[in-house]
Amino acid sequence: MISGAIDFLLTSENWTGPRGIFARTWAQIWISLVAMAASAAVALPGAVWLAHRRRAPNLSVAMVNLGRAIPSFAIIVLIFPFSIRFGFGLGFWPTCVALVIIGVPAMFTNAYAGVAGTPRDMVEAAAGIGMTDRQVLRKVELPVSLPLLMTGIRIAAVTIVATSTLGAIVGYDCLGTYIVSGLRRGESGRPEVLVGALLVAILALAVDLVLDRVERVLSPWDR
Repeated sequence: MISGAIDFLLTSENWTGPRGIFARTWAQIWISLVAMAASAAVALPGAVWLAHRRRAPNLSVAMVNLGRAIPSFAIIVLIFPFSIRFGFGLGFWPTCVALVIIGVPAMFTNAYAGVAGTPRDMVEAAAGIGMTDRQVLRKVELPVSLPLLMTGIRIAAVTIVATSTLGAIVGYDCLGTYIVSGLRRGESGRPEVLVGALLVAILALAVDLVLDRVERVLSPWDR
């Protein structure tokens, strides 16, 4: 199996073309970027506002439990018939919607915990020197919460990149296609399964390393 996977990777034809490794890697990156942007748009504004107002503290715990309780594959399967019913079809959209649902809990929870965890004496001192409510959020709470907020984004990003592999089950052509097609072929497809799994793991690790570097750049004081 390992030698077959090496042969697969060393064959130049497997890297190029609309069904090659480069194209499928980009497809996985693209859907992950769209899902990350949508997850951030859904999760971060509400989490930051609620935490700033110190409201709905139990909602953060509920989001954690929701993220742990719902299996990724089950979300895709549940969304699939609705996507067909409303004309979105196979592939990109059912996978993307599922990825957004998967990405929201980690972003929401960490953003809420980061802002709500800002020391009260810092908030009171900022208000005492004349900062407005918006300035307190922008200049005190958000900078203090940034490391934890970025951790939530990293967790969501790695989860989304890895889970987007399941999109191949509903017709989205990505790195997961190697795994699905390899499993269908049985014994002869095992090298392809190994290649797909290896590429997904490398991509997820690369995303985590990039976001770790971004976090260090944005919050140098945290070191």
